[in-house]
Amino acid sequence: MPEERWSGFSYIVTNLARFIRPNEVTFSGVNSNLPMMACLLAKDAYDFYFTYINVAGGVDPHPTKVPISSSDPMLAAGTQSIFSNEDFYDLCTRGGMDLCFLGAAQIDGEGQTNVSVIGDWHAPKVRLPGGGGGAVMLPTARRSCTWRTEHSPRVLVEQLDFVTASGGMHGLVTPIAVFVKRDGRLVLQSWHPEKTLDEVIARTGFPIDGKGATPTPPPTAREQAALAALDLAGAFEEAAHVTLD
Repeated sequence: MPEERWSGFSYIVTNLARFIRPNEVTFSGVNSNLPMMACLLAKDAYDFYFTYINVAGGVDPHPTKVPISSSDPMLAAGTQSIFSNEDFYDLCTRGGMDLCFLGAAQIDGEGQTNVSVIGDWHAPKVRLPGGGGGAVMLPTARRSCTWRTEHSPRVLVEQLDFVTASGGMHGLVTPIAVFVKRDGRLVLQSWHPEKTLDEVIARTGFPIDGKGATPTPPPTAREQAALAALDLAGAFEEAAHVTLD
């Protein structure tokens, strides 16, 4: 397959999939379409087994089509069993969840997340959904990864407006960069090859050191084919509204 331009959408989905490891238990949560697609992509594109659990309750499901919602009951089609929310939390707190994809409104340089409020707690500009499972799963999963469809100092901040959860953050993907946590801080691992290191640094609200970072390796033919099969009409990419700017 000829190499195609790597859009912000495909960059996020593919690089989230690359965090998945063989023989692990991986979870995608509520309002998590991009991680949902990353898990389904990994099932097709990689030659290893892993257990995929989703918030709809499915365990290694075989959906007949990719639903528009990451909570759709279709994600339980062909499942080996049904998990409830209590089961997710229990598995996580017992050390059985290897990788969780958990969303965030703000992320700081230590990998802490805010999904509670923007602005002062007592008079917020925006009141967000709250911690939910993230407050339980981020500290207790072996690894957690998050993503943002925007890369700016507005969301990658020096100081959170509110600390909802902290602990097990392992990685972060935006349309232009991949970060991993090292020595207690998120560090830049790689950046979108159509961007520059200087641009990534300028658009990040917390201090980062680009030493050792490189342009992200391009998508493989199998990654491209798997994502194309999941989003034949481009509906998910259109709905995601992800740009490189």
